[in-house]
Amino acid sequence: MSGRQLGHPHALMVLGTSSGAGKSLMAAALCRVLRRLGEQPLPFKGQNMSLNAWVDRDGGEMAYSQALQAWAAGLEPEVAMNPVLLKPQGDNSSELIHLGQSVGVAQAEHYYRDWFRPGWEAIRQGLASLQASYPSGRLVLEGAGSPVEVNLQHRDLTNLRLAQFLGARCLLVADIERGGVFAQIIGTLALLRPVERPLIGGILINRFRGRRSLFDEGRRWLERETGIPVLGVMPWLDELFPPEDSLDLLERRARKPDAELEIAVIRLPSISNFSDFDPLEAEPSVRLRWLRPGEALGSPDAVVIPGSKQTLRDLAALNSSPMAAELERFVAGGGHLFGLCGGLQMLGRALEDPQGLEGGGSAAGLGFLPLLTRFDVAKALRQSQARALWPAPADLELAGFELHRGRSQVLEQGHGCRPLASAADLGWWRPSAGGGVVAGTYLHGVFESGPWRRRWLNQLRRRRSLPALSEDQPHHSRQRDALLDRLADAFEAHVNLEPLLALPRRQLKRPPRMGLPLGSSLLP
Repeated sequence: MSGRQLGHPHALMVLGTSSGAGKSLMAAALCRVLRRLGEQPLPFKGQNMSLNAWVDRDGGEMAYSQALQAWAAGLEPEVAMNPVLLKPQGDNSSELIHLGQSVGVAQAEHYYRDWFRPGWEAIRQGLASLQASYPSGRLVLEGAGSPVEVNLQHRDLTNLRLAQFLGARCLLVADIERGGVFAQIIGTLALLRPVERPLIGGILINRFRGRRSLFDEGRRWLERETGIPVLGVMPWLDELFPPEDSLDLLERRARKPDAELEIAVIRLPSISNFSDFDPLEAEPSVRLRWLRPGEALGSPDAVVIPGSKQTLRDLAALNSSPMAAELERFVAGGGHLFGLCGGLQMLGRALEDPQGLEGGGSAAGLGFLPLLTRFDVAKALRQSQARALWPAPADLELAGFELHRGRSQVLEQGHGCRPLASAADLGWWRPSAGGGVVAGTYLHGVFESGPWRRRWLNQLRRRRSLPALSEDQPHHSRQRDALLDRLADAFEAHVNLEPLLALPRRQLKRPPRMGLPLGSSLLP
């Protein structure tokens, strides 16, 4: 008996020939297309490694990419969609999140020895929870990296082991933009074991530039050589979609040459939750410039220090580079400086880590706000709402989530430091010399509020004598949903799903047991 429960539609899986091939967005497109067909897609990625996280309504941590897929499927994100999340810490270790909660730190060399069985159990629980909640739903699985990393295949938690167990029909995505697309596909198929090859039901060429007819001969060659249909050739989309991981930030180019404002975002070594900046990327009048700590700051209209998985280490990277002095010059000259989560903590005077959660000890902050941050074992994990007290007038509602260990407090009243929101510990701001502002918040998603974002931008525009933008703007979730619709439109126009959905059922062998009970107990 396979892990597929009778009565459930066959699971579909999106695999990639490499990391960054486009699996996350193609899975999101597939979720939206299936929803249009009247199905209930259930996004699922057994194990994800990412610093871009989301907090669900029950206070559980999950990867943002599965949250995006949930919205594409018309569902509220929940941790069952991503039961295992690894958050790299930069020292060959990762914080390990199982079903939304931190369960420890995993060393890379001992991960499969120590965490394989607990990880598989978390995956089983996530699958069982989803399919119990949505009995007629169709799982849309996303793979991780390449499915044929030969040194890891025997302990793979989230690619072909799961596909075999569930009898999933797999779509193999290859990124032609990176070059070598034929070698990517042929090499991947060649490394599949005989029992795995029948799982691949179709090939998708992603990010093709130019006329698709120019690839017709390549398409025919692939089908002739592999015996697998090429179900589509997705074009290069001009839309700016969320990056799948922090490495994709390097590929972002300075676009919008006619933009009126430039906002510099410091690309910290352990940057996290970079999806916070998607609403600013979507603003036509704003150009984001991503800077490493050692690069010249220039003269932007504002600087944002983003979230960080390793706040003390990233603070040390700032302080050991010219960037710290440049920020002092920028603020003294009337610049606007904003910190998000770990960035807010860095803006304070001192950070203390008595329990060694961030390496131990204490460090002086950048000193722009009179704050003391102390790191605690317990994380703040919750969705939050508050009324904005800044920028004035204070009549805007904010909503987002908190995801942080450190707790910050104002060292002394006065010095112009004031709460940013009605929830007094959610953030602070103070005016600086020359008409500038230093501010920060723990609220991830603060820029998603259209009216608040525009009010903040209008502060910057007034300094440039630019006309104010309308604050009558919807929440960014509306723009995100429209973007997912355009993604699904392109998918429907360029990909033929019928062969994948109509494949005959095969009798599939299950993967080697590896000492784990991979029987029908996975699902009821």
